[in-house]
Amino acid sequence: MRLIYSGLCLFLTLMACGSDGRDGFKSLDLTQYNVPVTIQAPDSAKVTASNLSGVIDDITIKSPADRFAIQVLASNASTNDMARLKAEELEYVRDNRYFERIVREEPQGFIFENRIDTTSAYGFRYIVYRGDREFVFQNSFDGVFTLPEVETMYESVKPAK
Repeated sequence: MRLIYSGLCLFLTLMACGSDGRDGFKSLDLTQYNVPVTIQAPDSAKVTASNLSGVIDDITIKSPADRFAIQVLASNASTNDMARLKAEELEYVRDNRYFERIVREEPQGFIFENRIDTTSAYGFRYIVYRGDREFVFQNSFDGVFTLPEVETMYESVKPAK
């Protein structure tokens, strides 16, 4: 009886830990791309960086085999108010004519759904403010992602708990 109870407790403990969408991912430090943040990404992820008009750093982290494609836009912040930074991103997303709904919202980010005819396409934004710069993490625009795929990418850019 004691063995069954111990086994059940272990099982419940493991289930409570759960998966945060980062299984099989490794730490990826983006500091060398002028983004002082470490995210979780698949081993096969490739990073490319460019600069848009000398104002915005554009970093893309992709692993097509893993359906993982994140874009980071880094620029000088217009404010140090995180609520306002997130509100601006929410406004950009809601202005899209295909915007359907916000699926999940947190203090630094959100997941949303766009609907084109009968097809749902999910996306996310996660904002980091450091020094006088803002870093907006989002899904890249070169694919249509499912909700589980977007949730995995969203969780991968959040700091580890």
